[in-house]
Amino acid sequence: MEQKTTETQVRMQTNLGTITLKLYNETPLHRDNFIKLVKDGQYEGLLFHRVINEFMIQGGDVTSKNAPLSKQLGAGDLGYTVPAEFVYPRYFHKRGALCAARTGDDSNPEKASSASQFYIVTGKVYSEGEIKQLEKQKESRLKQAIFNRLQNENKTTIMQYYKSGDKDSLAIMRDTLIGKTEIETEKRKEETKLTAQQREAYTTVGGVPFLDNEYTVYGEVTEGIEIVDKIQKVKTNSSDRPLENIVIEFMQII
Repeated sequence: MEQKTTETQVRMQTNLGTITLKLYNETPLHRDNFIKLVKDGQYEGLLFHRVINEFMIQGGDVTSKNAPLSKQLGAGDLGYTVPAEFVYPRYFHKRGALCAARTGDDSNPEKASSASQFYIVTGKVYSEGEIKQLEKQKESRLKQAIFNRLQNENKTTIMQYYKSGDKDSLAIMRDTLIGKTEIETEKRKEETKLTAQQREAYTTVGGVPFLDNEYTVYGEVTEGIEIVDKIQKVKTNSSDRPLENIVIEFMQII
């Protein structure tokens, strides 16, 4: 793995214009993998196969080159994954963020990234009220995760009470776990709050805050965000694929 002091810049030429990307040094596995694929010409001719206005534009499916419109895209990859590199809250899903796509949590609990598929965030601008609501939802998810963990840690005892029909002990155990959940949630409440930087970004330029800490953010657009906007607004079919191909003609390190 290379040690870099300056951040690598990548020029992405599409048939709708040029986008310049900056790769973060704090996500070296993703940075080096992306650089290798760019140098190998892996992205040449691939499509932005999934485009959702006010959300993101996604590309990098290795089977998308010259794919007819009838072909279902989104599953093409290179046969390996890149370990997740969350640098949160420093890097988050603000407008223009370059992020790694991945398969879902059920089959991928480690949240490992696709080798080749990426997306660029467009998102939307949030009001202060919406931000507060998001923070409440984050707190609720944290509380549920803590309760689930505590329940799992006491699974053997709970099953013994259940099998013996000991309803009183089950009720006591449940109340105990709820109490412990409330205490731990209160101690970890700061985890559910957005930073000042996040709050400013999401209420001014926008983004997709509910994806934070779920997908690796490893770079951002430095030039050509208007091209990203142009791509996100194209007409798409029911699978979110553009009706006219948006082609990555080439990428190069600059």
